[in-house]
Amino acid sequence: MRTVSTGSATAAPGGEHAASGSLGGRRRAFLLRRLHSLSGVAPLGLFLAVHLWTNASLLGGRAPFDHAVGEIQRTPMLPAVEVLGVLLPLAFHAIFGVYLATRGRANVAAYPYARAWAYVFQRLTGVVTFAFVLAHLWELRVQKWLFGMSELAFYDTLVAHLSAVTAGLPVIAIGYLLGIAASVFHLANGLVTFALTWGLVTSRAAQRRLSRVAAVLGALLFLVGASTVLSVATGARLPASLTSAPAGSACP
Repeated sequence: MRTVSTGSATAAPGGEHAASGSLGGRRRAFLLRRLHSLSGVAPLGLFLAVHLWTNASLLGGRAPFDHAVGEIQRTPMLPAVEVLGVLLPLAFHAIFGVYLATRGRANVAAYPYARAWAYVFQRLTGVVTFAFVLAHLWELRVQKWLFGMSELAFYDTLVAHLSAVTAGLPVIAIGYLLGIAASVFHLANGLVTFALTWGLVTSRAAQRRLSRVAAVLGALLFLVGASTVLSVATGARLPASLTSAPAGSACP
């Protein structure tokens, strides 16, 4: 990736400015950026992948899904896992991501390269993903935490919402598809950015290979999530041999 000197800052074609300042401030910014990059991969990226796989138990109907949810509820110290392993990293990643987005500049006019456009879509999908996650949390987890929804009601709630039609359109199901697409792109591109940020890949050839692997991973995750949404929305069911309940994850 080429860079261009802009006086007191160095701007990459598709990245934030590394503004001049005190040594302590630059170190703090460096550490926060590294932590932000890391949190997007672990635990959040890992959680997204496991979560999509777990919810794919919906493809088999109520029994596999209820079984998966029951396995989740038996996780030791589940509230601590949810808060420390998911909610707090999510809050940090989202808030600091918004800060970076307001400080960054895409540079796609001057540097119309793939990574510059990837930077733009990374920021856009970050916003969409955060809105989708908040809506999904409200739909199930907040209803459980604050209003006493039973875990056994999750299946009926998801089926009712995803199969609902407004003005002839399955609006919520479409929202889920868009949210999943944004989430998996954000993760797949974030894996490439993570490797670049941490210096795990340096050559152009290695970057291209990593981008291909990340694209395949993103496509597979989207296929899993989209198949689940379409199955619930339309009532289609896959053969039982293909829908054995996968291992659980926190926060269904």
